[in-house]
Amino acid sequence: MSDNIWGYQPTSGYAPGTDLVGYKVEAADGSIGKVDKHSDDVNSSYLVVDIGVWIFGKHVLLPAGTIRTVDPTERKIFVDLTKDQIKDSPEFDKDKHVGDSAYHDQIGGYYDSYRRG
Repeated sequence: MSDNIWGYQPTSGYAPGTDLVGYKVEAADGSIGKVDKHSDDVNSSYLVVDIGVWIFGKHVLLPAGTIRTVDPTERKIFVDLTKDQIKDSPEFDKDKHVGDSAYHDQIGGYYDSYRRG
């Protein structure tokens, strides 16, 4: 697994430039939501996932390094996290997610703790 939590893993199957908006997100234990927004900026790649099915109106920011596989045929993204790990993550802050390195460090640290066990 790549050390960069904000970069797509080379084995994920993600092709730069692919529009992931609308893709379903599958956690290790089932479906968690769908992609509202994404970025493939170098060292700042992420998904904004609407998990409103579980908590009304909640969005979370998933760093690209959490993605295990992108399946363009099924329009699904598989992540190596449980639904609870995603649900319990810091809530997406649309005012901080661009250009706020402390916010990215907080989000990255949260998910990195699960990648490293």
